[in-house]
Amino acid sequence: MSETHLYKKIADRIAGLVEKGTFKAGDKVPSIRELSRQAQVSINTVKIAYGHLEDRCIIEARPQSGYYVCPKAPELPREPIIDRDSFSPVDISSSELVVRIMRDTLDPAKVQFGAAIPDPHLMPAEKLGRILAAKARTHKIESASYSIPPGSRKLRSHIGKWMIKAGCTLTPEDIIITSGAAEAVYLALQVICRPGDTVAIGTPIYFNFVEMFKLLGLRVIEIPNSPVDGLQLELLEHALKENDIACCLVISNFDNPLGSCLSDERKKALVTLLHEYDVPLIEDDINGDLSFADDRPSVAKAWDRSGKVLLCSSFSKTLAPGYRIGWIAPGKFKDAILQRKLVTNVACASPTQLAIAEFLENGGYAHHLRTIRKAYAAKLAQLSDAIAHAFPQGTRVTRPNGGFILWLELPESYDAMKLYAAAAKKKITIAPGSIFSITQRFSNCLRLNGAYWSEENRWAVEELGSLAKAQAAGLSI
Repeated sequence: MSETHLYKKIADRIAGLVEKGTFKAGDKVPSIRELSRQAQVSINTVKIAYGHLEDRCIIEARPQSGYYVCPKAPELPREPIIDRDSFSPVDISSSELVVRIMRDTLDPAKVQFGAAIPDPHLMPAEKLGRILAAKARTHKIESASYSIPPGSRKLRSHIGKWMIKAGCTLTPEDIIITSGAAEAVYLALQVICRPGDTVAIGTPIYFNFVEMFKLLGLRVIEIPNSPVDGLQLELLEHALKENDIACCLVISNFDNPLGSCLSDERKKALVTLLHEYDVPLIEDDINGDLSFADDRPSVAKAWDRSGKVLLCSSFSKTLAPGYRIGWIAPGKFKDAILQRKLVTNVACASPTQLAIAEFLENGGYAHHLRTIRKAYAAKLAQLSDAIAHAFPQGTRVTRPNGGFILWLELPESYDAMKLYAAAAKKKITIAPGSIFSITQRFSNCLRLNGAYWSEENRWAVEELGSLAKAQAAGLSI
C-alpha cells in the first residue's frame, strides 16, 4: 500500500473518531509514536497524517504536550480600536454589578460562568486539609501566632525556587506574603500612586482593578489589548509621551479577560520602555502556572534591572482560593510595601502559609499543575465548541493557551447587560463586557468562566445562545 494511501487512511480514521464523538474537543489523540505502533505504519506516515488533520483544523499541536482535538473555532475577537487622540486620563465611576457578580458565587443553584473562580473539584482540598491539620498539631505555637510580614521564610523560599521556571531570580528576602494577589496589587498601587495620579492599563481590564482605582482616587488611560499579543506597546509609548503616568499595570500571562500572553520579546520591550520613562510596572502573574504547555511562560520581572517591576501572584487559581495566600516581589519598593502591609493587615494567616509551603515541598505541585492544566485546556476547548454551536452566527471567541476564561464578542447590535439580566433569571451568571472598561466599551461582549464547564452545564450555554438569538430577533428576554 502506498504511503499516500496510508497517511490518508490514518487521517480519515482519526477524523472519523472525532466526528463520532470518541474524541471530543480538547481530548488528546494518540501520540505519533503510539499511533505508529498501533497502526503498524512508519512514524513519518503518522506525521504526515497529523499534518493533514492540522490543515483541516481537526487537531492542533501543543508544544511539548502532543496533539489535541480542535473545537469548532469561531473567529477571534477584533482588537480594540482607540484613537490616539483619546489617550487622556479618565475618572472612574464604581459599578454595583461587580459586587453582584461576586456575590453570585454564594448561590450554589447558579451556574458560575460569571466570576473567574477555579473548579473546586480540581483543587487538592483533601490533601491540603491533611497537611493543614498536621501543621496545626506539630507547629501549635507558630500556627496560632502572627506571621509578621514578610511572612513564612519557608514559603518564600519555595516561591523563589519555583519562579526560576519563569526566568526570575528571587531570594526569600525579595518576597512578601500577602492575602491573595488582589492585596498584592492593591498594596503596590497604594505605595506608588497618590489620589489623582494616572495608571496605564490594557483594555479590556479585569474589573476588580477598576474598583481598586476608584477606591484609591486614581485616573486611568486605557491602552488596547490584543487577544493574541496582549498590550499594544507602540500605543503605550504614545500615551507615555503625552501624559504623566504614575505606573503601568499588566497581567502578563493569560490576561483577564482576553487570555492573551505577552511573548518574551514583548515582556522585555515593555520593561525597557517603562524604564526609559522611569515608570514602575505592576505585573500580575496570577495565571502564569496555568499554561497549557508543559513549560510555564516567563515574567516581565525576569528583565527587571532597576527594581521597578513589582511582581504579584498567588495560589488562588491553582491550589486554594480560600487559603488567601499571595505574594509580591516589590523590588526597590520593598520597605514601603512592608510598612503598608503591617499597618493595614498586620499579617497573613500562619496555618495556611505553613500548609502551602509543605505542599510546594512535598505535595507534588508540579504534578498537580499538569493535571489541572490538562483539565482546563479540555474545558475551554469543549466550551468554545459548545459556544460555536449555540450562539448566533458572527460570535467571536478567544483561544487562550492558559487559564480558564473565554471572552466572547457578539455582533455589535447585541447588549450583554440585557443578556446578563435574562441569564440571571435562568440561574446562570455571566460577566458582561462593559464592566471591563472604564469608558463602558465592549457592551456587546461577555466573559465566561470555563472552569465551570461540564456536560451537565451544556444546557446553560445553549440557554445563553438562545437568549442571544432571541435578542437579535427583537424578542423580549
